[in-house]
Amino acid sequence: MENTGETTKPIAVSNATSSSSSSVVYPFQGPCAACKFLRRRCSESCILAPYFPPTDPMRFINAHKVYGASNIVKFLQELPESKRSDAVSSMVYEANARIRDPVYGCAGAISHLQKQLNDVQAELAMAQAEIFIMQSQKQQQQQNYNGSFWGDRNLGLDFESTQWE
Repeated sequence: MENTGETTKPIAVSNATSSSSSSVVYPFQGPCAACKFLRRRCSESCILAPYFPPTDPMRFINAHKVYGASNIVKFLQELPESKRSDAVSSMVYEANARIRDPVYGCAGAISHLQKQLNDVQAELAMAQAEIFIMQSQKQQQQQNYNGSFWGDRNLGLDFESTQWE
């Protein structure tokens, strides 16, 4: 269980359950963050290595605190290789949210964002109402001005009282 001081080498990770025989090559710099944290030897077939690089140990540590290493491994083994990266990203996001907010986790973040959205929508509706009111007032003022412009200026002619003979 000792680190042999290996240099950077690529590892090939293949999905044995996949019908295709494709393998993906990931850069390998010693043990992955998961194996380093769990203090175990990181083999070339480590299912966690592609998703928990040694350069970002908190990614695994937070996921491990919430889900546990064995559950993460089981979950990844059940998924096709093409969906594993997204699943790990989701687990890490959810774990980070759960650590920030132990009671509500992601639901708290979603609730907060929904409240912000509702607040902004209400603010937008108020602004639109104010714009509508201002436009209506401006239109009314223009109508009043146009209607009273000729009404106030009869130029001393009273057509109804003047008789044309």
